[in-house]
Amino acid sequence: MKTQSSCRSSRAADMQGVMKIFHITAFIWYAFIMQCLYIKEGESLPPGIFEYGGPWKYLTFLNLVRTFCKTCTQEADCHVSRFSTDFLFSVFAFPMGMLVVLFFWSIFAYDRQLVYPEAMDTFFPPWMNHAMHTLVLPILLGEVLLQPHVYPKTRNGIALLGIAGMAYFTWVMWVYLNVGMWVYPLLGLFSNSGLIGFFLFTLFVSVLLFLLGKGLNLCIWGK
Repeated sequence: MKTQSSCRSSRAADMQGVMKIFHITAFIWYAFIMQCLYIKEGESLPPGIFEYGGPWKYLTFLNLVRTFCKTCTQEADCHVSRFSTDFLFSVFAFPMGMLVVLFFWSIFAYDRQLVYPEAMDTFFPPWMNHAMHTLVLPILLGEVLLQPHVYPKTRNGIALLGIAGMAYFTWVMWVYLNVGMWVYPLLGLFSNSGLIGFFLFTLFVSVLLFLLGKGLNLCIWGK
């Protein structure tokens, strides 16, 4: 019995060590990417990229900030920090991060000019593009596999996603009304009703990704 107990304790300690290394590595990586983006803000970039709102108008950057904040509180032991970490990951980091990867590369494959024009390559090298839009995926999946999370009730999670989505849609419209430029060129192709339809479709996909994260968490870690 003592041997079995010792083995379980050893495995638990090893898992805690792996999680700590993972979270520290993710923290350093996100801090590095955010610093690179901050430096770029002062450079002579193509018109409209950081005009009015800087990087804060891009869902990719907002997702980086959310994931960075989640990683900052990951190792704290207090219940409040544990709750905030679960909340940030389950409702925002996972569904929004997956949405960024899914939508960005789908649109990029169809016509990159609609989401990431070729002129961007001069200022943001390919490795930075992948850092913002590709490596998010393995980091999120690693988090699912290494760390259990307490998810909110489904209706509460969907309601919070709706509020966050409406807030971002309002922010995008505000930027357009002030500077006459869309955050993403794709949005300029839609009519007013088309914009609403695209927003609702995006929200629908976000809900599906929230349910996917909740299902994976339940499948791997149980209740």
